[in-house]
Amino acid sequence: MMKTLRILIHIIVIAVACATPAAARTLNDKLHNRPYADMRKWHLGFSVGAYTSDLLFTHNGYTTEGGEQWRIDQPAYQPGFCVNGLFDLRLNNYFALRLSPGMYFGSRDVSMLELNTGAKERQNIKSTLIVLPVDIKFAAMRLRNARPYVVGGVMPAFDVTKKRSDIMRLKSADCYVSIGFGCDFYLPYFKLNPEIKFCFGLSDILEHERPDLVDDPNKFKFTQSLAKATSKMIVLTFYFE
Repeated sequence: MMKTLRILIHIIVIAVACATPAAARTLNDKLHNRPYADMRKWHLGFSVGAYTSDLLFTHNGYTTEGGEQWRIDQPAYQPGFCVNGLFDLRLNNYFALRLSPGMYFGSRDVSMLELNTGAKERQNIKSTLIVLPVDIKFAAMRLRNARPYVVGGVMPAFDVTKKRSDIMRLKSADCYVSIGFGCDFYLPYFKLNPEIKFCFGLSDILEHERPDLVDDPNKFKFTQSLAKATSKMIVLTFYFE
């Protein structure tokens, strides 16, 4: 009787040992969508998103002949819209090179305040940016259908908006350094990657030379009050790969 019981136990153990890998493979197949998506050398995609931008002004203490001192600021953030293409080149299991050219559409309200009298002026600055982001993406190990990652790089930007004779004018070209994070979600037919990125402008984008305002010093005083202006952005993007 004991011998028969030991034989039966051995048979059950062997059966369970043989069945476990098959069950694991079946469970794995059910849990993992697109299991070989990350093994491709390169792939394409696109993205849509929203962003908000800010202008950081550095004042130089300029005072007009009439004793005016102007403080210039962007009082609030305004949302914009962006759309990008995507080319992703796999470097190894964790790193990828990502190119995502696209366009950003938005505007910014700038407020000017005279410190002595409290007089105010406002200007809306519209922009249509062509951007050429180049990023390195570092992704963690995949956990079922999710894979978090961090990304960093540079983003040259070119404003193609027609320039007008405004109170202040921004230069057409800038370059941003960017850092962000996101997560790849593996769906049955594609990958969805929500991502947040922080972009910091590297150059002074204020147009200091304004020959169009030589005969209008009442407008040129705002530009004269500033040493420089730099830009920054926060971008929320949804990539489809």
